[in-house]
Amino acid sequence: MSPLKIQKGSTSHSAYNLRPNFSDIQERHTLAVVVDNEAGVLARVIGLFSGRGYNIESLTVAEVDHTGHRSRITVVTTGTPQVIEQIKTQLWRIVPVHEVHDLTVEGNAVERELAILKVVGEGDKRVEALRLADIFRAKVVDSTLSSFVFEITGAPDKIDAFAELMRPLGLEEVARTGVAALLRGA
Repeated sequence: MSPLKIQKGSTSHSAYNLRPNFSDIQERHTLAVVVDNEAGVLARVIGLFSGRGYNIESLTVAEVDHTGHRSRITVVTTGTPQVIEQIKTQLWRIVPVHEVHDLTVEGNAVERELAILKVVGEGDKRVEALRLADIFRAKVVDSTLSSFVFEITGAPDKIDAFAELMRPLGLEEVARTGVAALLRGA
């Protein structure tokens, strides 16, 4: 017992509870921001991240409503829960922003990646590369006598597994991009 005859840890709602309620665990979140499709909006949204030192892992922009002149900016970022909430709050303050969705929290979202891989090899390595591409449903988008360029879509784990299997066969380059979409009513 403490000198005030209050049992230690008796309540977490005390006016004297000075322990911080925030977490220092870094989380990865996918944010979908619907904005007006006009010049400078992307720069303002990205400026919010860079001006405050927030990292952007992935960025995708596409027009979603041609008649309404609206675009969706999909941003993958990392931060503590407090930082993510601060990012969402600050995004709402930008004038051309109409919606902010945290796809990680809201659920009903599908996340896919697109990767382009260049594999250089000859002989049996080429045959093995084509066999693996068929198993992973990767498409050959370019071919020369010494190399293949494959296009593959899927979950990040699938693309990682494909790249690891292609590495001993002559994987030379990888370019990746991610896309997430919120599915309403799913």
